[in-house]
Order: sequence, then structure tokens, then C-alpha cells
Amino acid sequence: MHERWYKQAVIYCLDVETFQDSDGDGVGDFAGLTSRLDYLARLGVTCLWLNPIHPSPNRDDGYDAADFYGVDPRLGTLGDFAELVHQAANRGLRVIIDLVVNHTSDEHPWFQSARSDPESKYRDWYVWSKDEPSDRHQGMVFPGQQSETWTWDEGADAWYYHRFYDFQPDLNMANPAVRAEVRKIMAFWLQLGVSGFRMDAAPFIIELTRPNEPQAPKEFGYLREFRELLSWRRGDALILAEANAERDELVEYFGTGDRLPMLFNFLVNQRQFLAMARGDAGPIVSALEATPSIPDSCQWATFLRNHDEVDLGRLSERERADCFAAFGPDETMQLYGRGIRRRLAPMLGNDRRRIEMAYSLQFTLPGTPVLRYGEEIGMGDDLSLKERDAIRTPMQWSAAANGGFSTTPKKKDLHHPVITGGEFGYETVNVESQRRDPGSLLHWMERMLHTLRECPEFGIGVCTPIDTGESSVLALHYEAPGGVMLALHNLSDRKRTVDLGEQPGAEGDPVEMFADRVYGRVAPQLEGVDLAGYGYRWIRLRETPGR
Repeated sequence: MHERWYKQAVIYCLDVETFQDSDGDGVGDFAGLTSRLDYLARLGVTCLWLNPIHPSPNRDDGYDAADFYGVDPRLGTLGDFAELVHQAANRGLRVIIDLVVNHTSDEHPWFQSARSDPESKYRDWYVWSKDEPSDRHQGMVFPGQQSETWTWDEGADAWYYHRFYDFQPDLNMANPAVRAEVRKIMAFWLQLGVSGFRMDAAPFIIELTRPNEPQAPKEFGYLREFRELLSWRRGDALILAEANAERDELVEYFGTGDRLPMLFNFLVNQRQFLAMARGDAGPIVSALEATPSIPDSCQWATFLRNHDEVDLGRLSERERADCFAAFGPDETMQLYGRGIRRRLAPMLGNDRRRIEMAYSLQFTLPGTPVLRYGEEIGMGDDLSLKERDAIRTPMQWSAAANGGFSTTPKKKDLHHPVITGGEFGYETVNVESQRRDPGSLLHWMERMLHTLRECPEFGIGVCTPIDTGESSVLALHYEAPGGVMLALHNLSDRKRTVDLGEQPGAEGDPVEMFADRVYGRVAPQLEGVDLAGYGYRWIRLRETPGR
């Protein structure tokens, strides 16, 4: 259905300032991104998620917004943005943008007014305490990088609250005027043509924080206000929210379908990494079984890498240690005591078999897949950069200077340095060279994404794990009005053979839709189904004509 477009989408996450520079100043821009839309359409993605685009001091990669109604002048003008949205639509691509309204920059005019005048109308737009809070060292999002969550402000003669860095004061969402302003911000960008938002830090947006309260309550009703605005202004608009919450709390973000339409599935993400680290499908099965049921209009988003670290915070210490040992053994690869700050290709030893299997698995898990820019060519990371910047290096388009990202002759002008030399340098890993190689990861990714469109069951079907008798083999059965699909993945490096027997909804001979190699005919009873080491197979068991 048109209004549920997000259930069969492929979302591509990118940072405009590191994607393509059109004017040689070293910073990517809207015009540069517009020039690459044909590449993205050919790749097979259907929705672009843009990381923060607002004016900002850029102390936190744009997540410290100083004006929610403008665009960073380094990226272009509002006119350039409107042209980008228009040209994307011409190619069948939707655009969503980051909605970062848990906090503002401390340079935002609202905060400057609030701190300088106790009578300012913006004073109560933030969270203050006249007395020193007893809990000012609790609840930090970036442990090791933050020292507190309450900071004294001389101008205001009070303490202000900040879940994130001290230059990002939290907005007071309990104030109706603040929520009304957020709705205006959303309406403004919807009017400019965006198809929705990725909501940053959703749990903190609805927290009713007060000093000396050990556990701030959450007001989930606020989410209904935002959803209603979407429904009235643009019925098919999306909010994709970041809420790494406890299982029993997750359903509250969806409500009865009247709150948020989509959440990232952190539970499955973390368990996929544990499964790959151990070569055991069990953690994924347990995660799928633990994932709560959600309203029909809602959806999960699956991902492997995004703009943040791989957050393993909800694994046990032993489970997290297994993931660290497999994917980030050096402390420089780890972050905040809970995560890994690497891209997928280096995490998997640049092993093409494992990379393909990992993405095939992600894209056949229940939900809508999200892909980070550069992953389609196997880009690496730069661990010399601070914190999460390690995976925010410029897109590598060619073997030309600066990887074809920018024509600036001054390396210091680049927003982040381009990865140079070694097996992940732009000289070796780039779009242009992979475009010429029919066996490249880029061509493989294009084939997978285009095949995914023929298999909508993965996005909308009912998923049932099947016992394979092999701990390393994951088998997922999907049934939807349009047909029945089976996804098989071998998480070990050794060949496996499984007997699955007759499956519900199967009809006629099975058809192989996508696989890591040519396996030959699939037996009707799914007997003796082979999988190579890190092998994968997408098998259609039934297709309903005219679905």
C-alpha cells in the first residue's frame, strides 16, 4: 500500500558534508549529492536519510543545531535543498532528515536568551536547577567523554541539564510551547517535501527530567502529538526513531499504531553481531522470539552499521567480550565501554564471503533495511580520528585526488581526511573501479537490492524461524499474501547440509532467487540443501500471481 511505502523501502544513510563536494571547498553539499542521485537510484535504494543539515557550531557533527529552520551554509541554500528533494523524487527516491530535538546547541538563540534573562520566554524551554543536583554524574550517554549531565551556567546562575555533551542543553519537552515548536519544525520540513524524519534519542525526548529524581518518567503521549502532525500534514510520512530501550518498553513507542511508525531493532542488531562472532544462529533466533509484536501499520528497521558505534550495551559482559574479541580486539577500536567504532568490512577482516553473508542476513531479517553510505563498496575506517568520526570519512568515488570526493588541493579544508593507502584506501576501494568489475561488491549489492524488490515477503511477511539441526545455520520462513520465502544463512566457515522438510504454504517447485553461488535445483521437500561456508540462499516456495 502506498501509505506503507516504508515497509518495502531500502533506506540509505549519508552525511551530506562527506558525500560529494561540488564546489571544491572540501565540504560535501546539496549540489554534490544531487549529482550522485543517479548512482543511488541505480544502486537500488529508495529513501535517503540525511544526517543533520542545520546550521551548527559543529562540535558534534551537526547534532548541536543552532537553527532548526535553516541549512548549514556550507551545504548550500534552502533552494539547493528543495532542488535536491525535487530531483530525488524524479528518480523515485524519498528523503528523510534527522530530527534532533532532544537538545540544541548552547549557541542557539533560544538558549542564549534563556541563560541571560530569567524572565525570557525561553527560560522554561530548558531544564534548570537553582541548587546543585545530587545526580549530576548519572545518566551520561558518552561515558569516558562526559563528566556530568548537569552543568553550572554563570550567566543563568543555575544548573542546566544535558544528556549529551555540556554544549548541548536539553529542551524541556514537558513545556507545551516546546512541543508546539517541534511540531512547527516538522511541518516546515514536510512542506519542503521531505517524507519524514529519523528521530534522534527518542527516549530522552519524552523524559520528564527534574533534579534529584533517580528515574525520570517518560510521557509516551507526546509521541502521539508528533504522529498526528504527520498524519494531518502528509499522511504517508515516516518517523524512524532511535530507541535502544528495554524489550517491555519498546511496545510503548508504537502504542496502538498511533505513536511511532518505525523503530530501529537494536535487540536484533546486537544479537546478529553476537551470532556472527560465535558462528551460532541461536542468538538471532532468541532475539526474534523476544522481539515484541507490533501493530500492523508499524515496522522495525534493521541495520548493521550506521553513523554511531556498534552499540553492544544490552549484551552480557561475556557476550560483549566475545564480540570485542571477534570484531574490535584493540581498545582503540572500542568506544564508551560498550561499542565498536569500525565499519563492517574491516570488522570482518575484509572477507568478501562474510561481508556478503552479513548483509544478505540483515536484508532478510524482519523489517526495513538501512544501509550506511560506503558500505556498498566495502569502505574502511580511520581509527586515528576521534570517537565516532572513524566511520565518517568522505565517500570514495574514484582513484583521483581526495577519492573523487573533492577537488580542493588543500587537505586541511576537507571536513574529514579521506582514507589513503592500504587495503581500504581510496586508491584501491572506490566506486569507479568497482563499476568496471562485474565481480565487485558494488555489483553484488546492486543485484541483491534489485532482487529484494522481487521478495517483498521479507518486509511484510510473518517470520518463523525453522529448526535446521545445525547450530550455525539460520532458516527463516516468511509468509505473506504475495507468497512464501525461505532465507538460509550459514554463519560458519564450513559447508553445511540441512534437511528442512515440507514447509507451510509451499506450492510447486522451489525457486532459487539469490545465493552466494550456483547450487543447482532445490529438492521439493527441501532435502539435502547445501550451504557453503558463509553461504546464503533465498528460496521462493510460493508466488501468488497478481499479488
